[in-house]
Amino acid sequence: MAAEIPDFRGLSVAVAGDVICDRYLSCEPKSLSREAPVMVLRHLGEEIRAGGAGNVARNLRALGATTALFGVVGRDASGRELRGALEAERIAVEALLVAPDWITPLKTRIVAAEPRRNVQQVLRIDSEPAAAAPARLRSQVLAQLRGRLSSLEALVISDYDYGFVDLELAQLAAEFTRAGRVVVLDPRESLEGFSGITALTPNLGELARFAEVAAEDLGDARVLEQAAHAVLARCGARWILVTRGKDGMALFGEELPRGGVCVPASGSGNVTDVTGAGDTAAAVFALALARGSEPALAMRLANAASGVVVMESGAATCSPQALAAAFVDAPRESAVPGSPRP
Repeated sequence: MAAEIPDFRGLSVAVAGDVICDRYLSCEPKSLSREAPVMVLRHLGEEIRAGGAGNVARNLRALGATTALFGVVGRDASGRELRGALEAERIAVEALLVAPDWITPLKTRIVAAEPRRNVQQVLRIDSEPAAAAPARLRSQVLAQLRGRLSSLEALVISDYDYGFVDLELAQLAAEFTRAGRVVVLDPRESLEGFSGITALTPNLGELARFAEVAAEDLGDARVLEQAAHAVLARCGARWILVTRGKDGMALFGEELPRGGVCVPASGSGNVTDVTGAGDTAAAVFALALARGSEPALAMRLANAASGVVVMESGAATCSPQALAAAFVDAPRESAVPGSPRP
């Protein structure tokens, strides 16, 4: 029987950050090329999905939250297709502004499989802007976001290093925090300017960069604890949720043991595709905190949802029904193995 999970309907959540167009070209193997030692694929179809901050918004909306996306796209085919895909999923895009001379970040993934086999990603081609969207346009987006503060319960910031997440957004995040809103940052390259927000959701590589330690050393519980608390102290966040891939998640911060708590990865099947799993984790963690869940429960919910989406091809979302079903057998939190006891 499905487990009781929070009802996220009625929550109003904004997502601000780097919006990416994900294009999936579906193929099946045809033959080996006579021109070069490569596989020839037969094209079957293609699909556009919203990636980056757009995928965070998709996950929020799939779980019932009212969702608005704040960002920038180019005046190009990718930008138009991206807006259409978001509108089809009932995500508000009025504050997704268009930069005339800017390229919408585009990730084209070629996926292929023989009939009745799991689809595999064969190749990814990225088309990227040479610089961030114009500062004037980014400021216009943030002015619209500031105007929505009173109507929002939470803000999720999604950094994919395309320049939207900057000092001005960090300052606005502080305003949201002071107003009592949940603010969750899924960081990529920098924490500059962020102070006092609710939570961070880095992966191991990002945590290593921010704490200036080797990523391979974070397998040691003491190093993981020290790195997490160093980053918490640096930016004054209440919690840091570290996504650890096949090892699940670890959580550090207020009202938790110094050594943190963790959960092993949820789900029992073989992972199909990890694309976008971090987006799902950030979205569900923010929703649960906004609904008043204890942080450890928020971690368990984020872990269960991530276990659902990695079983699907491409950046996927988790429905309330799928989350409830996954949460039945989702692992409970425990002390991080090897961490010092109080």
